[in-house]
Amino acid sequence: MIEDDRPSVGQTLQQARTAAGLTVDDVSGSTRVRVPIVQGIEQDDFSRCGGDVYARGHIRVLARAVGIDPEPLVEQFDAEHGGPPVPTPAAPMFEAERIRPERRHANWTAAMVAAIVAVVGFAGFTLIGGEEDTGKAKQAAEGPKPQKSDLKPSPTKTVNPKPEPSDSAIAAAPLDKVTVRLSAIDDKSWISAKAHDGKLLFDGLLNKGDSKTFQDDEQIDLILGNAGAIELFVNGKKVEDEFEPGQVERLSYTQGDPEAG
Repeated sequence: MIEDDRPSVGQTLQQARTAAGLTVDDVSGSTRVRVPIVQGIEQDDFSRCGGDVYARGHIRVLARAVGIDPEPLVEQFDAEHGGPPVPTPAAPMFEAERIRPERRHANWTAAMVAAIVAVVGFAGFTLIGGEEDTGKAKQAAEGPKPQKSDLKPSPTKTVNPKPEPSDSAIAAAPLDKVTVRLSAIDDKSWISAKAHDGKLLFDGLLNKGDSKTFQDDEQIDLILGNAGAIELFVNGKKVEDEFEPGQVERLSYTQGDPEAG
């Protein structure tokens, strides 16, 4: 009966915000959670969050913004929505990658068999054809030689873009964590990164061409001194905000899609 009398998660957040003298716009600006999502959560409508995992992250961020402990609210949310989410194992991804070398061996074997058959067939043809056919065969053999030299540029097949594996690794970031990757593309930039408990993860200069990756269970807070020089990936997705060179940006990210809040 005591738990039934408790205010809902949304009511608790709304009351705490009002008591702190903050508006919905204030909370949205400090947390980067969009206004419709803040309003929906305060009305106990979590449909805009994109799932229970993201909803739990938003609850934590909003609770800290209005000055209350987020854990009781997360526990209340879990009790009302079937418990905390179960992490998805990443084993299938690695098993799929292990299969690829076996397919390559099969392709090389088929190519070798085809080459042997072609050589044997060509030798049999020259033996049966006699001297006249041998002369024609030489002319035919001399003709294709330039084609072989023309086909040599085929090593372009081996020039595979190597940045893709790192991007796919970021895309495979676990849903129950916050993963942020910063790359200095156009110029150097001073950056600072903190975990949700205030622990300093990095504070220093990121030179042009360098990258840094940070991860936390709940939230990562960033300060970018030269935001226009930074390429930013959050939870496997590139952040498309257009930052200006020399611009200072203070950013906070939680679990899930960075564009959702």
